[in-house]
Amino acid sequence: MTFLTNIFFGNTLQTWLIALGVMCVAFLTLILIQKIILRRLSCLAKRTETQIDDLLLAVLSKTNLLFLFFVAVYIGSKFIVLQPNILKAGNKIFFVVVIIQIAFWVGRGISFVISVNVRKRMADNAASTTTISVLGFISKLLLWSIVLLLVLDNLGVNITSLVAGLGIGGIAIALAAQNILGDLFASLSIVIDKPFVVGDFIVVDQLKGTVEHIGLKTTRLRSLGGEQLIFSNNDLLKSRIQNFKRMVERRILFGFGVTYQTPAEKLPLINNILKEIILKQEKVRFDRVHFKEYGDSSLNYEVVYFVKSQNYNVYMDIQQAINLEMFRRFQEAGIEFAYPTRTLLVQHERHTS
Repeated sequence: MTFLTNIFFGNTLQTWLIALGVMCVAFLTLILIQKIILRRLSCLAKRTETQIDDLLLAVLSKTNLLFLFFVAVYIGSKFIVLQPNILKAGNKIFFVVVIIQIAFWVGRGISFVISVNVRKRMADNAASTTTISVLGFISKLLLWSIVLLLVLDNLGVNITSLVAGLGIGGIAIALAAQNILGDLFASLSIVIDKPFVVGDFIVVDQLKGTVEHIGLKTTRLRSLGGEQLIFSNNDLLKSRIQNFKRMVERRILFGFGVTYQTPAEKLPLINNILKEIILKQEKVRFDRVHFKEYGDSSLNYEVVYFVKSQNYNVYMDIQQAINLEMFRRFQEAGIEFAYPTRTLLVQHERHTS
């Protein structure tokens, strides 16, 4: 057994074999522990309604076998003597592996939280899922940016100079791609400030439609005619937007005219008729009826009421019911609607001889 005392790279063969055995045992033990924990967490997650055990299960399931291998190697290396430069390099590599594994865990946790919130919001407000997805993307981007900086710093890269260089390069890129970046920041503004969300019916200048998708560069609407309208996010926020989905009640103003031949005593009756008709309607709040003005060929009235619904079809059904009842009641009362007429006065002159 004298060959076990032979020295290789500063350690006897026996020491190397012991370190190798410890590494193998540690690796198999870590795998076994991982499987036991995942199995128990899986059973616990099925029995409970809390999301904590589901979160732990999702995070730990993202543990990489390569990470477990490096942990086993690190444990085995404690049984041998290594040169300072090799030990230093090994510690740096192990630190990088640990940082990357932690990033995988945190990233999986972010994905789990996002998926849970998306499922919850889909039932109440499907539009907010866009916000959650974008914020999740930003969170992961920041996470891996921090990981990259930590890795580079551990490898001896001067982060201060790198960040300064990236800052100058970022300015140049920003100037070259300012339109794209403008749309990107506009997208973040839409997602965070929420002037509208998916499912809202909006009017942009003279174009109108229902919001179908809010992307990083464009927002897409489905118009009433069926075609798709595409706006760049930057241009969209510069426009005047009317959001009808958030309308609590709809103010309706309409007018009509009656003939000049209408008896004076029936003019106040018109106000009462309109008020009675409107108050009989459901989801309606009456405001006013006024004899507004003397028109060219009619006595003009103005009516205002509020529909307690944002649905356009509901409003049109109510207005139709009002119009039909007006026509019937006016016929019963002997009140005639006016239409454009013109009276011609002919004057005869007498001639004397």
